[in-house]
Amino acid sequence: MRRIVKHFWKFSTDLAVAGLEAQRVVALRLLTLTAGGPAANAEAKRMVAEKVTASAEAAMTLLAGGSAQKILRRYRTIMRANERRLSRRKR
Repeated sequence: MRRIVKHFWKFSTDLAVAGLEAQRVVALRLLTLTAGGPAANAEAKRMVAEKVTASAEAAMTLLAGGSAQKILRRYRTIMRANERRLSRRKR
């Protein structure tokens, strides 16, 4: 029973942190989109393509017997990469 509670607590905590990370990425994307221009257009296209790819990847993970925790780890990796990319200084 303790093991189940431990795994549940870890997943819940990771899910909460992922929610915060997602909000940061949303904010950064909104800044890019509201600026308009070619960068906004490219970001909008990237965002849609990324969602389709991520959902297909998640489905394949589940079909292969993967866990929700594995999918969440992958999503968090993607979100961190997006945050780094979007928060870089434009020169």
